[in-house]
Parts: sequence; C-alpha cells; structure tokens
Amino acid sequence: MTQQQVSATAVTPMVVVRDLRRSFGSGARTVHALRGVSFEVRRGELTALKGKSGSGKTTLMNLVGGLDTPTGGTVELDGTDLTGLDESGRLALRRDRIGFVFQSFGLIPVLTAAENVGVPMRMRGVPAKQREERVRTLLALVGLAEHAGQRPGELSGGQQQRVAVARALANEPALIIADEPTGQLDSETGRSIMRLLRAVVRSEGITALVATHDPELMELADRVVELRDGRIAEAAG
Repeated sequence: MTQQQVSATAVTPMVVVRDLRRSFGSGARTVHALRGVSFEVRRGELTALKGKSGSGKTTLMNLVGGLDTPTGGTVELDGTDLTGLDESGRLALRRDRIGFVFQSFGLIPVLTAAENVGVPMRMRGVPAKQREERVRTLLALVGLAEHAGQRPGELSGGQQQRVAVARALANEPALIIADEPTGQLDSETGRSIMRLLRAVVRSEGITALVATHDPELMELADRVVELRDGRIAEAAG
C-alpha cells in the first residue's frame, strides 16, 4: 500500500450512513422509525448516539450492525455497503468486523468468563492455543484476569459487562457497537464501563458507536450525534 493510500484510508470514515430510512407495518399503521438519517463515524473515535426512548437509536444501531435491513438508504462499513449484502454476507461481516455489547450483557450462563470471551473465536475456527492466548490478553485488558474461571452468575453486573466488552474484542473488529451498555448498571459502574470503552478504542485502534442517554457518559465520547424523532438533530465534536 502506498503512502497516499494509507493517508486516504486514515481519513475515510469507518461508518457512512446516507438517507437511511426504516419503517414498520403498512398503511395507516406504518411507523417511521428512521426518516432519512445521514451521518458518519470517524475511524479511531468513540461516537456517542443520544436520544430519548423512541427516537430510533436501537433501530439505527441494528442497521449499522447489519442486524436489520433498511427500507431505504445505505450503510457502509469500512468501505463495504451492508445494504448490498445478502444474509450470509451480513453474517460474515458481523462475525469478522463488528463486536457487539448489549445492555443485558448477553453472556452464556453455563460458560465461564474465559469461555464466553472465546465463543466468537470458536465460531471463526481460531486454533485452541491462539484462542486461549487471546482470551487471556483480553481478560487482562478489561481487568478480569483473576475471574477467568467464574460464570456470569458469580460476577457483578459491572464485571459481566467487562466480560462482554472482552468478547466484543475477540475477533479484532473494526467497529464496536454498544447499545445502552450501562443501562443496567449504577452510575459509577456505568462510568467505569464507558471509560473502559474509551480506553480500548485507543489501545486496540478500533472505532466505537455507543448509544446512551447519560450526559456524564457522553462527555467521554469524541463526538456526540443526537437522534430525535427518527432524524439527526445535531452533531457535536
């Protein structure tokens, strides 16, 4: 790759959303969740998406993550048009390029912390030795090296979300999508999770899109995008 190509990649946004629309239902009962949303997520940054309940945040996150398909418009991730992919293509993209962190943690109760972190790599067919080394590295990164053998029920909410962050990083994604990752945590634990996300964006060289309604957590973001009634209200930063 030439120096010119490297420079072009560095300034190209990780996520490009153009005139994105999503409607549910039909006729008089149609609900327009997104009404022509356009914005970008810059490479190597943590972008916070804010908005009241019903503003369309989760719908937008699902579309950016390839979990849903839009009624109209496009989503590009690292130069790939998600809206042009079939289901198998979106599945491969989610597995290889995106890490998800959910409000409810989403851990498998019967597996240990280490086993939960290793699940995405098992699905990708990563060799056992390489997988185990990556799991150790990630649990240390999120401060849970000593809790590798504990199951979710033996961990606090904050610790479970740290495991979820480690799992999201397992396959070295280009983008982390976190939908209200602190919603079930107390304020101090929530701040620690947001600081962790801020730290891993820097240390792992990845990009993050985080939906939150907490003003204190937004202060830790590089940029804030507001969604209001299915439209972008403002972008700051």
